[in-house]
Amino acid sequence: MLDAFAKVVSQADSRGDFLSSEQIDALSNLVKDGSKRLDTVNRITSNASTIVTNAARSLFEEQPQLIANGGNAYTNRRMAACLRDMEIILRYVTYAIIAGDASVLDDRCLNGLRETYQALGTPGSSVAVGVQKMKEAAVKIANDPNGITKGDCSQLMSEVASYFDRAASAVG
Repeated sequence: MLDAFAKVVSQADSRGDFLSSEQIDALSNLVKDGSKRLDTVNRITSNASTIVTNAARSLFEEQPQLIANGGNAYTNRRMAACLRDMEIILRYVTYAIIAGDASVLDDRCLNGLRETYQALGTPGSSVAVGVQKMKEAAVKIANDPNGITKGDCSQLMSEVASYFDRAASAVG
């Protein structure tokens, strides 16, 4: 796992180059947005249980066959596994937000997840819908302007949404 700084340095080092002014500017902007990133992660983390629970509830309302007898989330054990997986995905999204880079999400969470779900007979498309529901809730909570660092967060919210989209695509 590399954060944005380590990734840029590693790439420049492998080429034997100095950092370009564009790379330095991009890293400088990442530092300037640090408080916004921290606020965003804090909001998502503080509301993680609500985000996961409400996303799952909405998913099961739309796809009741998942919790019906014989469904993939039928029985308490399977339901708990479903909620656990949604929480893990959400947690790794927050890591990606802090790092400013999706590699931790890819390397530690998403790589092989689709294959695992296929082997277990878990409908990846349903997991992807659940991830999208978490995205909607997380972006709404993180984008609330009350009590956070002032400034334009549109770029950061786009980045946050992209991590959820990446996760949904990986499982779907």
